[in-house]
Amino acid sequence: MAKPTAQSARRDFLKSSAVAAGTTLAAGTTLLGGAAIAAAPDAPSLSPDGLPLRPFGKTGHTLPVLGLGGSAFVQLFNASYGVPLLSEDERVAIVRRGYDAGIRYFDTARVYGESERIMGRGLKGVRENCYVATKVHVPDPKRVRESVERSLKELDMDHVDCVQIHSPAIEAIGFEGAMKMHAELLKLRDEKLLRFIGLTTHVAFETVHKMIETGGFDQVLLAYGYVRRGMNTILSNGNVEFRNMCLAAAHERGMAIVAMKVMGANMLNHNSPKMVADFPASRRAKLPAAAIRWVLQDERVSMLNIGVSLASDVDQNVATLRGETRYTPADARLLADFSAKLYEAEPVKAMPVS
Repeated sequence: MAKPTAQSARRDFLKSSAVAAGTTLAAGTTLLGGAAIAAAPDAPSLSPDGLPLRPFGKTGHTLPVLGLGGSAFVQLFNASYGVPLLSEDERVAIVRRGYDAGIRYFDTARVYGESERIMGRGLKGVRENCYVATKVHVPDPKRVRESVERSLKELDMDHVDCVQIHSPAIEAIGFEGAMKMHAELLKLRDEKLLRFIGLTTHVAFETVHKMIETGGFDQVLLAYGYVRRGMNTILSNGNVEFRNMCLAAAHERGMAIVAMKVMGANMLNHNSPKMVADFPASRRAKLPAAAIRWVLQDERVSMLNIGVSLASDVDQNVATLRGETRYTPADARLLADFSAKLYEAEPVKAMPVS
């Protein structure tokens, strides 16, 4: 892939820096794309689209707290998400629907198959208003450049806001190998192919905690939802404690903290009937909103990165965050009642504990 010219790289970088400098949480300041914050100084900050805003760690950005994850609408994982796979054009339209509704954080990965291409198509013409994050998962740190350049080609972008070291890579090559990947990402950051460096994990919380403590990262994406779901596992008590340590350490260092698995990998939405068939439909319909509000109550969390499979997923998540966002006793009872049955369900009992 051809690298951006020095002139275009400098122009884009200065433009991004100017955007970042204008994203403080005060009335009258601006967000990505130049939109004004709609809240008064003494009121909760909302985007012009009515979504709650939070500072995105030390990146200098303030973003709507709802992100759109690109793993739940790809062929690779479709069998596990409980809904039919839509055409590519329909999935591109879902990305644009999220943007039009006010979402500005978009997360994808090199290993998600067609996800990067779909994201790039969906954000065509509005990319400068968005924070785009992808991931690198390679067995050899020397292949980091190749992976990032392929991501940029698929996205049809000359840079991304963040490249994250993907959880499977961390699990495969451990702390030392992952930090060698970090060293390669630093070189690419110097070349303006990316602006920030992150890391992700579903299960490797002990290793990720050690990586966070190096101080070399800008953001972290963690499996953090009401259901103790890893990738295809249930998190052990010990792993939950290391996750809590990751949250505390990242917050202390001013990192952006992004929560994934908010829906428990669809256990609390599309797959809930398969998991707990006898739960009342009227209560089942309220599970996704309760799950969002459970995570949102942790003020350390900068972003809820929620994968979507259907346009209705976008609409539902946006409606929840435009409405009452306080976690209520009714939410707590609902999630407790459902999870009591969920953890006893055969599909969940068959999952390994990590």
